[in-house]
Amino acid sequence: MTTDLIFIAQQFNFRGEIDNIKPMGEGFINDTFIVSTKSDDTPQYILQRKNTNIFKDVPLMMDNIVRVTNHLKEKVIILGGDVSRDVMTVIFTKSSILPYYINEEIDYWTMTEFISNSTSFDNTKDLELAFEGGAAIGNFQYLLSDFKEPLHDILPGFHNIRFRFEQWDEAVKNDIAGRVKAHSEEIGWVESRRAEMMAFWSLIENGDIPTRVSHNDTKINNVLFDKTTQKALCMIDLDTVLSSNVLNDFGDAIRTYTNTGAEDDQDLSNVTMSLATFEALCKGYLSTANPFLSQYEKDYIAFSGRFIVFEQVLRFMMDYLNGDTYYKIKFAEHNLVRTKAQYALLQSIEAQYDKMVEIVNRTK
Repeated sequence: MTTDLIFIAQQFNFRGEIDNIKPMGEGFINDTFIVSTKSDDTPQYILQRKNTNIFKDVPLMMDNIVRVTNHLKEKVIILGGDVSRDVMTVIFTKSSILPYYINEEIDYWTMTEFISNSTSFDNTKDLELAFEGGAAIGNFQYLLSDFKEPLHDILPGFHNIRFRFEQWDEAVKNDIAGRVKAHSEEIGWVESRRAEMMAFWSLIENGDIPTRVSHNDTKINNVLFDKTTQKALCMIDLDTVLSSNVLNDFGDAIRTYTNTGAEDDQDLSNVTMSLATFEALCKGYLSTANPFLSQYEKDYIAFSGRFIVFEQVLRFMMDYLNGDTYYKIKFAEHNLVRTKAQYALLQSIEAQYDKMVEIVNRTK
């Protein structure tokens, strides 16, 4: 495997000579490796094997990423920033000058430059990190707010709740895994919120909430920080960048930043939404996003958390009903455990919703 990785890495037009290649992180979607070079004067690189079960068209995905990062670099230069640290750099192949390499097994591989003296975090227990992370999300959206070209829809129906309900109805009707009868309570959680979620979605369908460029996977470890100052540098992992509504990004940040428990916590007493973390996240986000957001977008900032967490409840439960075919599971009831943990988070958000709206109103 090491020999294969070296060969694959050498297909890219990077600087330096390879010292070693090691696994990096615990990727739930892609397989990720860090490529170290022998000289201190040359960067390290991130090598990834893309999951084509999730990303059906890697060339179109990479075209999105290249166009978005090029735009970001142009804006960073105009604003006097550092393009080597404030935006991802995609490395192209040597021979065909493509942003991906296909090996004999028809695996798609990509490479990006590792930003030196940078780090990422897996949680936001530090409120300053929550503020910085929120500011990074807002800044990413702000820099792309004048990006007018349509992006390829590489994840059809992603965050489209009408589409998700169509999938849900099929899952309940077909009952492939024979689990519907035993889980009427959990199914009821989803059905009881159908009307309010569709009412919100109608604002997107009729254009009251505009379509912009969004990241769509804004958990804290997709924000890169300066290792010395712990100030946010840029957003990374742009596989899911789409033409969508930017509230998806803030809602997903609420889901992942503010949860005091784990996404699959089996002790539901651990799971609440931290209002203090929400406030720090909100202040950071609006410190950079406020100039370009419409009034409708600002009005639904707090609701975006309810929407995205609800969607995750629906998707985890739907995958459980379908026999666990989408999300990787570590034990038989894993998706059911995830459903219950996300539902506990949703209930906590709903219980604190009025306070969340107050915070947004004070901040915007």
